Amino acid sequence: MINKKKIAFLGAGSMAEAMISGIVEAGQIPQNQIYVSNRSNLERLQHLEEVYGINGLTKEDLPLGKMDIIVLAMKPKDAAASLQSINHSIKPHQLILSVLAGVTTSFLEQHLPPGQQVIRVMPNTSSMIGESATAISSGANTSKQNMNIAAKLLQSIGEVYVIPEEKMDVFTGIAGSGPAYFYYLMEHMEKEGVKAGLNKEITREIIAQTMVGAARMIQEKDQTPKVLRENVTSPNGTTAAGLDALAKHGGGTAIAQAIKEAAKRSKEISSNLIVQVEKDSRTAI
Repeated sequence: MINKKKIAFLGAGSMAEAMISGIVEAGQIPQNQIYVSNRSNLERLQHLEEVYGINGLTKEDLPLGKMDIIVLAMKPKDAAASLQSINHSIKPHQLILSVLAGVTTSFLEQHLPPGQQVIRVMPNTSSMIGESATAISSGANTSKQNMNIAAKLLQSIGEVYVIPEEKMDVFTGIAGSGPAYFYYLMEHMEKEGVKAGLNKEITREIIAQTMVGAARMIQEKDQTPKVLRENVTSPNGTTAAGLDALAKHGGGTAIAQAIKEAAKRSKEISSNLIVQVEKDSRTAI
């Protein structure tokens, strides 16, 4: 039963907060069973405690051994040091979820006790309102039962997709970073509306509703984006003119490149992390 579980977030940044907000809102885990910790920012922990009614504790005060689920949410560059610091406190029954971009399950397994069950998770910040697109990939030792537990937990923050880990980088480029692409688009649409004399707040609402409507059309109609686009594009009409401008100025290319570059960066983070760990190991010797 999910509502019996105790969960700890190691790291208190925006992704941890988004997930905490979604889990609290869904009510799957009681607030007094949710813990969050970071290295030294006590003000941040107090903020999360006051806003969400959870337990904000320093690393030293966190009863890590009593947790059922541990979510790794620190910065990826801090992963190796953080795993080393908690290694002795981890118990075999505990499930480790990692939301660290570019950090593989094999890397986690190498820095945790043998046989530890880990799941790589890629949510997005829409977790905060229960609308995340979240991918999960199983580690080598993870049971189907724990995959089901993770999926059930993460369903409280949106839709969950089980994918092969080798596809996680491209998923990061599409969904992990995706909300920012849409916000960027909305920024530019808003600017044009305001330039034309529309009220900024009303313009923003119009854009948001337009995007919500388009998204629901994809979800609820059995039609592809291409077909839906063609359905609303009359020859020589306003939509055709707008689409022609997008094509002329590289709109499609820019979107594709954004996904490729984000996925590439995810792979780079993984490679850089391995290089840094090897370098630290040689220095220690």
